[in-house]
Amino acid sequence: MNPLDLEPEIAVAFHLPMFRDHASLEAGHSVNTISAYQRDLTRLVSFCVSKGVRDPAGIDTKLLRDFVFLLKDLGLSGATIRRHISAVRTWFGFMAAEGLVTRDPSDRLETPKKWRTLPETLSVDEASRLLEAPTLEDPLAWRDRALLELAYGAGLRVSELCDLGLTDLFLGDGLVRAFGKGRKERLVPIGRTVLSTVSTYLATLRPEIDHGESGGRLLLNARGRPLSRVGAWGIVKKHAERAGLAQKEVTPHTLRHSFATHLLEGGADLRAVQEMLGHADLSTTQIYTHVDRDYLRTVHQKFHPRG
Repeated sequence: MNPLDLEPEIAVAFHLPMFRDHASLEAGHSVNTISAYQRDLTRLVSFCVSKGVRDPAGIDTKLLRDFVFLLKDLGLSGATIRRHISAVRTWFGFMAAEGLVTRDPSDRLETPKKWRTLPETLSVDEASRLLEAPTLEDPLAWRDRALLELAYGAGLRVSELCDLGLTDLFLGDGLVRAFGKGRKERLVPIGRTVLSTVSTYLATLRPEIDHGESGGRLLLNARGRPLSRVGAWGIVKKHAERAGLAQKEVTPHTLRHSFATHLLEGGADLRAVQEMLGHADLSTTQIYTHVDRDYLRTVHQKFHPRG
């Protein structure tokens, strides 16, 4: 991405051409650094515009944190996310020095090194509220329900959700096929509720919005094209707010974390959860045992006479 991918007036409103000139002529950054910063900032500006923010004055710390969580949920590496944050801070430093903004919301933005180790999860009640948030008044309700049910009911990564094809559904066997990191294939069982929701979506809404540009994908946007990862992220955020979960950072990955945690809370075998998540190394899955221990400790304190 570069500023030319944005509408010219948007790029100017966010001072991207001025920043590019400053980085090149005054700050002396390398060509590669300037190119990377421009791509990163273009991604941020596109995100801001999608949220109704049309200039830097409308950017606050919460919006920047949402952007960083989106980058994390897209599967970008910690190094890439740190570069995005560096670009944002350098950009705001430039704008503040030029008097283009009166405050710098990036100064308290956390880097990946400071993120909590344990993933945030939803309680069973919170997950239920989220899954029930799409109402039939929404024209894309069945699409949204299918996405949420698959994210929580099968623990799929957001990239796996968006890549899911019609040929990856084995509804008669209660299975979906996912292609994880390195295109590693796995089969994940799905329950009756997920089956029912996906079947209803396939029989009702999807044929209406598929205009021949779906590429055989299951989840489509309103224009009948494959749903993007950013689109999936936005759907989850929208319904999390509807479900009264705005105080939490709820993303598609939160549903994947909750899927694993609730399985372990129910007594599932760790290796079975590893297989369903598509983790190559059991140690990656073991992080959920720490979440589970916290849950067990809470139960012990609440119900044991000596808790």
